[in-house]
Amino acid sequence: MASDIPEYLDRLAQIQRGVLSARQAISFGLSRDMVGTLLRSGRWHALQHGVYATFTGEPSRDAVLWAAVLRAGSCALLSYNTAAELQRLADRPSAAIHITIPGQRRIATIPGVIIHHALRAEQAAHSTDMPPRTRIEETVLDLAAVAANAEDACGWVTRGIGRRLTTQQALRRALGQRARMRFRAEIAEVLADEWAGVHSALEYRYVKYVEVPHGLPRGRRQAPGSRDGRRVYRDVLYDGYDLIVELDGRAAHPGDTRWNDIRRDNAALAIGLMTLRYGWYDLRSRPCGVAEEVHQALLKNGPVPAKPCSPACPVTRTLDVRRSRERLR
Repeated sequence: MASDIPEYLDRLAQIQRGVLSARQAISFGLSRDMVGTLLRSGRWHALQHGVYATFTGEPSRDAVLWAAVLRAGSCALLSYNTAAELQRLADRPSAAIHITIPGQRRIATIPGVIIHHALRAEQAAHSTDMPPRTRIEETVLDLAAVAANAEDACGWVTRGIGRRLTTQQALRRALGQRARMRFRAEIAEVLADEWAGVHSALEYRYVKYVEVPHGLPRGRRQAPGSRDGRRVYRDVLYDGYDLIVELDGRAAHPGDTRWNDIRRDNAALAIGLMTLRYGWYDLRSRPCGVAEEVHQALLKNGPVPAKPCSPACPVTRTLDVRRSRERLR
């Protein structure tokens, strides 16, 4: 590449994973005829209209993303699911590439790219990350704003915090800078100080639909412990009640993972800690039943406050029946 283009343009191409726009190439000294010659010779090839790979062979994912950003032009940022992919907020590449541009700009359709417009695009940009992208707090809130429901929106928030990509304080500041925000009340609730330590969508559902409406004591989130000399974290630990609640979002335990959970539960039982384990089905379909089981387990170590969330809720009903029988004796 160095023999074809000036050194400083070569360095720029390396930063951009081998991708240059026609505007960059001409601005840094190449003529239109030279660019045409490189394309006709097969040394360069087009990835987007006016954006070229300065190498042969299949482009990497980074090169594809650079090409999309350069095609979108000034102040374009990778955003939403695509920014989440790069920031480890998402677990897999997005099918379409998401790009945010300033609200006043209009550009032609780009194949395979979804364009978002934002008045705050420049303020949302990360100051150093390449390819250009939104800051993690903006990515989290963007995805929360287009979530199907409030629970999924809060799931993006708790995922960002749980993966230690951002903090409650940083997200609160970002939320405060948005004039409009879908699910604002629910997101603000999760970002309140009393929700500190809630690190997953499953923990959010446990607090929202099990602990709070049933008046149960507040458990300690991600409580550190040890097993075989290694540190482990308990999803919910009820200090003083010898009870652990583990929340498992997987549909089933694959292979040896099930035995890791069993060993962890056994280690806890060996030091006097009971473990209750719940998954998505339990918390979605029978939160009152979960609350009743947790309450009964807590009662083994003395009186525990609790309340039914509705007339049909079973919480405290078992206790009331037991007391009635005792009075009849």
